[in-house]
Amino acid sequence: MAISDFLFPKKCLGCGRLGGYVCRECIKKVETPFLICPQCGRKSVDGMVHAKCLKPQSLDGAISLWKYQGVVRKAVLGLKYKFALEIAGELTAHTTNAIKNYTGFMPQEVVLVPIPLYWLRGNWRGFNQVEAVGKGIASSLGWKFASDLLIRKKSTKPQAELKGDQRKQNVRGIFAVNPKYQPLAISHQSFILFDDVWTTGSTLKEAAKVLKRAGINNLWALTLART
Repeated sequence: MAISDFLFPKKCLGCGRLGGYVCRECIKKVETPFLICPQCGRKSVDGMVHAKCLKPQSLDGAISLWKYQGVVRKAVLGLKYKFALEIAGELTAHTTNAIKNYTGFMPQEVVLVPIPLYWLRGNWRGFNQVEAVGKGIASSLGWKFASDLLIRKKSTKPQAELKGDQRKQNVRGIFAVNPKYQPLAISHQSFILFDDVWTTGSTLKEAAKVLKRAGINNLWALTLART
């Protein structure tokens, strides 16, 4: 145990229990959202895109593990705004366990791709919280991890500050595929885009367009939570 644990003991963000930031009892209290079609937002079996909603550049499916509430919401906010990188390790463990409930219909041999931060924000924050959690998930589940497949070309306003169509406009044209990845090499693999929260799905849908144009055929989205 580090000396900092004595000086600043870790407490659950939900109940205040000592020992960690996300305790098992609090994570159990967070509801599981019903699965939706990533295009229209209506209920969907297994989170797959509805046949009538499927487009060449759309996501093929989407999974959100928890509702954006309780200790999950506090943990995500802690990662973003309190720079608590240690929370990432605890979220990784809970997330890996939760994903096992969905592995029957999600792509099996996958490459996990985190939504990137703009480099300036990454330097300011010191890390990309989505990348930190995603790397742990991929390692635990034996997935490949491609942190640099997507490039964020410009800085934008935080999506949390915007609503509806503003979110779509805010992320339009912000992503590109890293030129070091050859289209032929990535077209035969299955990919999962990873982000922390799904609100309208604008960011993930924009990233999906870029990856589908690059030749990826099977592309899902995974988020920790959904509002």
